[in-house]
Amino acid sequence: MALDYSKWDKTYKVSAEEVKELDANGGKREFEEVPFGKYEVKIAKMELGASKEGNPTLKVQFKVLNGKYKGNSFFMNQVVTKEYSIHKANEFLRSLDSGEEIAWTGSYAEYATLIDKVFEAIDGNLEYAIDYSCNSKGYSEYKIEDVFEVEE
Repeated sequence: MALDYSKWDKTYKVSAEEVKELDANGGKREFEEVPFGKYEVKIAKMELGASKEGNPTLKVQFKVLNGKYKGNSFFMNQVVTKEYSIHKANEFLRSLDSGEEIAWTGSYAEYATLIDKVFEAIDGNLEYAIDYSCNSKGYSEYKIEDVFEVEE
């Protein structure tokens, strides 16, 4: 029995020009960098991962939901190796209004599980108004200003 390839052609609209462009530039997409500002976003990805140096890092991908930068992403990478940096990560996690109790227990494995639970609770359920800015020391800041339930 042969597969009906035309069904895939109708379902998955993959542009030959876009694939050629990606092939030509090594798979890199050209997205305009999202400048500092206020945006409505969803959290597309969140995990405890490692920085380039191998340090534990809270990694968050924000996807812009509307306006000029709709579909573009910006990222938060908060290294969590000291008390203050863990405190800052906890403040951010609390601001997401996931319903999970946010606390550092002294274990990175438990922290990773907590971050996964927070993401699971908000994914597809909550969106945010965020103020994406730069502080006086040149570091990016991410302040959740409002939380919205996703309407089905």
